[in-house]
Amino acid sequence: MSVCNICGRLLPSEAAARRHANRAHPDKQPRCPLCSASATGYEELRRHVEAAHTEPQPRARSPEIGCPFCGEAAGGQLEEHVRARHGRLLGADTESIEQLYECPICGLTCTNIQILEEHVDLHLEEHSFPEGGGSGDLELAQQLQTEEDKQRRFEEEKREKEEFKKLQRQYGMDSSGGYKKQFLNNMEREVNRGRMQPFEYHKRKADMMECLAFGIDDGKTKTSGITEALCKYYQNENKDVRRVWLSAGVDHFHSSLGDKGWGCGYRNFQMLLSSLLQNSLYNDCLRDTALIPSIPKIQSMIEDAWKEGFDPHGASHFNNRLCGTKAWIGACEIYSLLTSLRIKCQIIDFHKPTGPAGTHPRLFEWILRYYSTDNEGAAKVVCTSRPPIYLQHQGHSRTVVGIEEKKNKALCLLLFDPGCPSQEMQKLLKLSSDGAGLKLLRKFMGSLKEKQYQIVAVDGILTLEEKTARCLASRILTSEKIP
Repeated sequence: MSVCNICGRLLPSEAAARRHANRAHPDKQPRCPLCSASATGYEELRRHVEAAHTEPQPRARSPEIGCPFCGEAAGGQLEEHVRARHGRLLGADTESIEQLYECPICGLTCTNIQILEEHVDLHLEEHSFPEGGGSGDLELAQQLQTEEDKQRRFEEEKREKEEFKKLQRQYGMDSSGGYKKQFLNNMEREVNRGRMQPFEYHKRKADMMECLAFGIDDGKTKTSGITEALCKYYQNENKDVRRVWLSAGVDHFHSSLGDKGWGCGYRNFQMLLSSLLQNSLYNDCLRDTALIPSIPKIQSMIEDAWKEGFDPHGASHFNNRLCGTKAWIGACEIYSLLTSLRIKCQIIDFHKPTGPAGTHPRLFEWILRYYSTDNEGAAKVVCTSRPPIYLQHQGHSRTVVGIEEKKNKALCLLLFDPGCPSQEMQKLLKLSSDGAGLKLLRKFMGSLKEKQYQIVAVDGILTLEEKTARCLASRILTSEKIP
């Protein structure tokens, strides 16, 4: 910051102060600091000083000019006054008093002609400022505000781009590759850490490439027979359960090196499909899908459903492409895929909590009706022919394989989680009498407190006409909302 030596105004820089003096004080004519002769401009003043005053000398000063040390009026006796009163301040070199010069515009005393020249330049250069200087302040403020707004927009755009890229990575929409690339990268990492031998790496790579070529899952993450083991357990043990309904047989699939972190939707579809393949009702629909498809194959099947016209809005979200990506899928993609296979299903959207503390009692009630309808009776354990239910919430999905009704009427869902490894799931094949292993499956109402849940429930097969009608309807509305 700098101050105008004429009016005392605060300005942002020395250059600004010079421009202000030139514009705001044009009537101040420079005068010779040695003889008080007037000049029309500083160049004329400089030439006058160089011609008329080749040797430094004290100039005659007007009575109103004060001493630069004490301010007392000295008139033409400035030198004598300073020597007498302030000689000790000057030290031995008292000749330096001859170097004092006064600004002809504002009266400021300078110690030599070079400083005076620079000081007067400040006055002369300020002439480029508008009169009054007020608009200059406004222009400066507007300029600063514009620069600040520009910087803020730049930072906001940068932050938005970074967050968008983060979301792309999180939901597998970036260009980091898909199942195959992640599988190979993770195996290489295991070899580098000494957790996998090179020969095992090459064997598993060959097995993986073969499965991908045929479009089938390698079955290495599958655990079978759990629902059958649960049926036996409930019949003999667990005294606190009043009744329990179990779905038809389901195989559990968990995430592997190729889909860890993003493959839950595909793994839950494999679980659902494993149950449908055991039911002869769906043989005609699944004649081209006799074996559990691999995740890349499921991605291809969903893309085929989009090509048929199912869920164009959802397809556009993925740019009509899943193959070669780690994109997460949800209830709408499962619905489109099942319907394209002529499997009758529906999406139910529990879009807000319906109980205290953010719980969803209507979700539990709907699942109870799904399993108990047409399965009424006095039996404690009901092994139904109903397929399992696909359960989706923000960031994860699981498979509902049954529901318990406790003696106190509380409901508890039984869930297969693709995030649970097969080593843990295999413990359910030999449940102890205390049922401690069921903690892996049980989810009471207080455990499900996400803001929104969606389920996909299968209920029969579709005719070709019904499939076409649903394809058209999916372009408008794909979910029924519970009020």
